[in-house]
Parts: sequence; C-alpha cells; structure tokens
Amino acid sequence: MPQEFIKIVEVGPRDGLQNEAVPVTTDTKVELIRRLAAAGFQHIEATAFVSPQWVPQMADASAVMAQLERKNTIQYSALVPNLKGYEAALAAKVDEVVIFGAASEAFSQKNINCSIAESLERFRPVAQAAQRDGLRLRGSVSCAFVCPYSGEVSTSALVQIAQGLQDLGCAEIDICDTIGAATAKQVRVAYEALAKVIPVEKMSGHFHDTYGQALANILAALDSGIRIFHASVAGLGGCPYAKGATGNVATEDVLYLLQGLGYETGIDFAKACEAGHFIAQSIGRPNHSRAANAWLAKCAA
Repeated sequence: MPQEFIKIVEVGPRDGLQNEAVPVTTDTKVELIRRLAAAGFQHIEATAFVSPQWVPQMADASAVMAQLERKNTIQYSALVPNLKGYEAALAAKVDEVVIFGAASEAFSQKNINCSIAESLERFRPVAQAAQRDGLRLRGSVSCAFVCPYSGEVSTSALVQIAQGLQDLGCAEIDICDTIGAATAKQVRVAYEALAKVIPVEKMSGHFHDTYGQALANILAALDSGIRIFHASVAGLGGCPYAKGATGNVATEDVLYLLQGLGYETGIDFAKACEAGHFIAQSIGRPNHSRAANAWLAKCAA
C-alpha cells in the first residue's frame, strides 16, 4: 500500500528571513534555496515583492529570483501586496503569487492599514491579473485563531475571510497561526467549520511555535484531513506585530513527525537538516529545530 503524500511548503527564505534586522545577502538566500531544492522541496516561498521601506530584507526579490535554477518540478512562490508587487513578480517569472488577509479586524488595521473587507477589494485587481496571466494564486489568512490585539478570533470571522479569498480565485488557502498561540481544540473546530465552505484539499496549515503547540496543532490538522503544511528550516521567523512571537514550526521537526507517522513528503530529512544548519550559521541565529539539533549532534559524535 503506497504511503499517503503530504505537501510541504518551505517558507524559510521568505517568512523565515523577512524580519531579520541584519541584511541577509542575496547570495546567502540563493544558496539556501539551492540547498532546499537539492533536499527535494518542490514548493518554496522564495521571496516577497513588497515595499523595501516596510520590509527591507526583501528588497532584493528580483535579484533572488533571477539567480535561481529553474526546474519543472519546483514551484517558487512570492508574496505580493498589490498590483505593483504582482507586476514585479510576474516579470521575475514566479510560479505562484500569494495574497494575504487577516481574520482579525484589529490585526488587519495594524498590519496593512485597512479593514478585512477593504483588503479583499485591494487584492481583487491582483486576482484578476493572475487569472488573466494564468498564474497560480494562493491566499493566506493571518491570525486565524488568535490575534495579539483582540484575543481569540471567532470561527465565523475566519470562515468569512477564507471564503473571500476562495471567491477571488485562490487555488489554496493558508490557515495561519501567526503568533503561535492556537491549541489543538481550536484547530479542530476551525477546520471543521471551514470544511463546510472550502474543500479540505485546498486548505493548508501554517503554524508558529511560540507556545510549543505547533506539532500538536499539525496533528489536529492531520486528523481534520489537512494534507498541506508550511514550515521553515531551523524554525526561523517570527511576527513583528506580536510580542514574544517566535518562528515558524521547524521543517525538520515536521518531517520527523510525518516520517514517524508513515507519510511521504519526497524530502530528504538529512539534507533538510543541513540546509537549516547552513542558514542558522550564516545569519548567526540558533537552530530551533530539536530534531535537526539531535541529528546533527549524532552525526558529529
């Protein structure tokens, strides 16, 4: 009997690095992506075409894309906040563009200075352009479970924004625990409600690990039928809008979990550990992957 496949979207090059205060060189970013590709990752969130004034770490988005080795088996995606970003991403030949909204009104105002309804309208031209150009469109819902400003997010608000993104033509909807405060019970309740309006196969789980619940939440999402997950090698990342919010769940930990459960990902665990070690060493950050640290220690013994 063949193993069931889980799609992993590696977000380290974008979500993992975007908030780093010290500039990460273009060559380092490209080398990280090269190592990820060599490890078997087929879905890599490579960069973001955003204002360098707001996210200076992503100012080299076009340069990064220009240096990547292209393979038909690898899908490179990029975050775009507006039509200007979309046009730049299109020119850079990305394979997928990502638009984003929040399930929390307070977070939407703080993050992108508009209401949830306004954010959807703002992305309508981007969605129409993507459809015109035949470019895959993905939608991300920030603060799907808990907001740093207003607390627990209502399931109805989550369903509303997720359905709005689906109506814009998003092929995939990311349900994001942006500040890493969700619990397994919240995750189950949310996906149960979402599944009534969005096909389960179109939804993903994007979990941060601030409260150490990311793997438990992934298990809850798996039980809910989710088969797409986002992760960042070495657990890099964070959220500038949430005090104490740590990085994304470490890809290496997710791979170890899924391997133990008998799922297939197509990714080489050892090479993923090496990629995480490379970027952590390169930017002077601790490696937050417990599985990778254990594996690296074992190899060094």
